[in-house]
Formats: sequence, structure tokens, C-alpha cells
Amino acid sequence: MDLSLFPPLNAGLNLTTALLLMLGYFLIRQRAVTGHTICMLAATLTSTVFLACYLYYHAHHGVTRFPGRGWVRVFYFSILISHTTLAAAQVPLIFMTLARALRGQFDRHVRIARVTLPIWLYVSVTGVVVYWMLYRIEY
Repeated sequence: MDLSLFPPLNAGLNLTTALLLMLGYFLIRQRAVTGHTICMLAATLTSTVFLACYLYYHAHHGVTRFPGRGWVRVFYFSILISHTTLAAAQVPLIFMTLARALRGQFDRHVRIARVTLPIWLYVSVTGVVVYWMLYRIEY
């Protein structure tokens, strides 16, 4: 399998997740519960597919070194560290948020979703930024 397909695929999955999260948020603000539910379940699916592809890629490819130097290197690693840390933290938050919604515990769902959504959105967007900085920009 051509592993070079995975980085842009992963960036696309992150971008799709971010768009679904924003649409889902917009829909719940409009009280469109069904549309919100569909978007959030789709965001969960795209994030899950991303994680599977990411793990497969890195198990077979290994580490990709960042080629930039100077201030851009500091900027890249500050984004990467926050992205990675929050990516690990978001997994249990997403499960708890989803579980509370599926159980009909909407008051508890809303409380944790206010924490989960910005973290999940940040991780999705910075995933695309990391991809661009690592694979698309010439240094």
C-alpha cells in the first residue's frame, strides 16, 4: 500500500471533522436536534477513521521529522505539543459527551459538550495545520 496517501487523507478527515463540528454546533443553536445529532455522529465517525488511519500510517512509516528551522520550528512544536496533548484528552471527553446524549442526559451532555467541542475543534484544525507545516510548506 502506498503510505504517501495517508497524510493528505488524515488532513482531509481532520478538516471534515472540523466542518461537521461547526455545522453541528450551528444546528443545535438553531434547535435542529436531528441535524445536530447526524453531524456529531458523523464527526465521531470521521475522527475514528482518522485515528485508525493515523495509527496504521505511523506503525508502518514511523516518524516524520520536521525540516523547518528557527522561529517556525518553535511555532510548529508548540502547535504539535498542544495538539497531541489535547488529542489524548479529547478521547474520554468525546465518549462521555456522546454517552450522555445517547442516554438522554441532556443537561449533563450540554455541560460537558461546552468543554469537549472547543478541544475537539482545536485538535481537528491544528491537525490540518500540522499537516500543512510538515508536508506542504517548503523550508
